[in-house]
Amino acid sequence: MSSWLLMGLPGVAYLSGIAEAGWTAIGLAVGTYVNWLIVSKKIRRYTSQLHALTLPDFFSKRYGDDQNILTCVSAVIIIIFFIPYTASGFAACAKLFNTLFGVNYMAALFISAAIIVLYCTLGGFLAVSTTDLIQGITMSIALIIVICFGIFTAGGFEHVIANAQALPGYLSMMRSYVPGTDYDTPYSALTIVSTLAWGLGYFGMPHILLRFMAIEDEKKLSLSRRIATVWVVISMAVAVFIGIVGYSMSQASVIPALEGSSSETIIVQIASVLSKYNILTALLAGIILAGILAATMSTADSQLLAAASSISQNLLQDFGKKKIDTKTSVKIARITVMIISLISVLLASNPDSSVFEIVSFAWAGFGAAFGPIVLCALFWKRSNKWGALCGMITGGAMIFIWKYGIAGLGGVFAIYELLPAFLLATLVNIIVSLMTAEPSQEILAVYDKVNRK
Repeated sequence: MSSWLLMGLPGVAYLSGIAEAGWTAIGLAVGTYVNWLIVSKKIRRYTSQLHALTLPDFFSKRYGDDQNILTCVSAVIIIIFFIPYTASGFAACAKLFNTLFGVNYMAALFISAAIIVLYCTLGGFLAVSTTDLIQGITMSIALIIVICFGIFTAGGFEHVIANAQALPGYLSMMRSYVPGTDYDTPYSALTIVSTLAWGLGYFGMPHILLRFMAIEDEKKLSLSRRIATVWVVISMAVAVFIGIVGYSMSQASVIPALEGSSSETIIVQIASVLSKYNILTALLAGIILAGILAATMSTADSQLLAAASSISQNLLQDFGKKKIDTKTSVKIARITVMIISLISVLLASNPDSSVFEIVSFAWAGFGAAFGPIVLCALFWKRSNKWGALCGMITGGAMIFIWKYGIAGLGGVFAIYELLPAFLLATLVNIIVSLMTAEPSQEILAVYDKVNRK
């Protein structure tokens, strides 16, 4: 998870109740479990067999793409969607310091980006993996503290539930409260399905799939799957409940009433109140804020690392056929991290930007562009290079087309863009693969070898 967990999701629940936040959480929980269950072991074996180090590298080697066209296209897609994803993390950090300490938003934005870039460029994958463990623990502690303190200051669990029940549709999974009004709207079956489609995004997340590819011992996958699923279920349930508790705290005048994207600062507001009691609570507030920073950094560093490898390895060496020594490759990767971070800072310069909305767009982009090709590559023997290429381009393009065009028609079209883009990309992959030549015997032999293990 990212800052989306501690800021975006509670903010949505605070404003409109549990419907959107709840179905999103359920979709992600199911997606987490299924991804670990069917993808992790297979992609680890496949990439090991092909000696593929990155996701674009896997695509080209899986489909025998000697020209590395798949490598080039997938690397470009990674860069396109990682930039707004990284921007959301930087924005979250900036909002934290701006809300809590009154620090200039842009100054906080640059400082946050600089810290993340520093340890990512100096430590690489090992630093990213090590800090993720520490940050995960910190995030868990932060969630527990916020829930307990929030319920206490809101007047107890009964008051929290009573305040939520006073708003129409706030605690319903089938209706959604309209912020600032006294009425709710139906949460249709189609909307529920499209919201559950958040889970499809896991199949195409480069930084998550990269973790699967780096697994050393397959025997630990079952335990890892259980731990990951339990963590996701608990953390997201708590994040949604924080939004509900936060509303009651506003009703009790403990924290100010929050509107729009400012609702995503709810945990920061709670930490601010907590810090004013005594030294001990100030330390606890510090842990909460560290949790937000941890959530942001744990994802941002992974994204930057994946984007950097796309430039130095996939575009320059694989597609561009440039022979680069290790030292030069590292330098290029570090420069790439800095450039992407700078662009992300510029995109995050609007203090009113929504972390939830930015992440949902980037998540959809990766899920639609890479999800179908990953599943077809692992589980469909007949899938070929041209089907994968057309499906990948279709998925990435459809995210923009649906988000900024078709969704504007309203009605049944006003759904999360990941669902239609994912389905269309899968359909295109299948149709084009069947219309073009079958994979070579060499490719089929590798597929059979991996599946016999």
